[in-house]
Amino acid sequence: MFIDSHCHLDRLDLSPYENSFSEMLDAAHECKVNKMLCVSISMQQFPSMYELIKSSPSVYASVGVHPLSAAEEPVTCEQLQEMIKLDKIVAIGETGLDYYYQTDTKDQQVDSFRTHLQVAGENQLPVIVHTRDARSDTLEMIKEYGNPESAGVLHCFTESWDMAKAAMDMNYSISFSGIVTFRNAEELRDVVRKVPLDKILIETDAPYLAPVPHRGKKNEPKFVVDVAQCIADLKGVSIEELAEITTDNFHRLFPKALS
Repeated sequence: MFIDSHCHLDRLDLSPYENSFSEMLDAAHECKVNKMLCVSISMQQFPSMYELIKSSPSVYASVGVHPLSAAEEPVTCEQLQEMIKLDKIVAIGETGLDYYYQTDTKDQQVDSFRTHLQVAGENQLPVIVHTRDARSDTLEMIKEYGNPESAGVLHCFTESWDMAKAAMDMNYSISFSGIVTFRNAEELRDVVRKVPLDKILIETDAPYLAPVPHRGKKNEPKFVVDVAQCIADLKGVSIEELAEITTDNFHRLFPKALS
């Protein structure tokens, strides 16, 4: 069994499935992708996202605001506290810091990230962290405001081994997307080789970043199998073993998804 630990199902192009969400899920299940975590990036869009997935037994959800929306959508502790009461919510995020696209919203991003970390820590929920060109600030905030017991994951990881090691020392997991299959991603593949198997998650970040051999297509959960195959090859294990390990890792990090 494979688990797509990070996707945006409300943003998928369903036209290949005659606009049927259930048929897209069936296609994933046929590829042995039996669970998916649909990740929130906007409180404004969260209600429609949750409505889409709430009746699907194989799909879980998070709640949060992407750092690039932090200035436009300031989130409060009260908002997050209310949303985490919903049955399908297993994590908070995605949140974090992104200085690659925006440097003029650093203060708002920091405030938003702090709010997410504090609510997650108080409620023993893992945090889904987006980080880009903000290594030291991201690690400092995780250390200061995060809860190492519930911890979280650095998703769609593209940073250095040193950052991965520092995050893992704070009990965070590292999730790899289709980027690891890209021709110019050899440095990232070196990081994969170093990260212990018990700290690895796999994801698509669908509909973005389709892995080889699906480059140029819209990404979807069933393609997480290609990410798994690449990582299994790098780690020198079978894809079946990689699937079992990453499934166990997912359930350990997101225990509410065991139900």
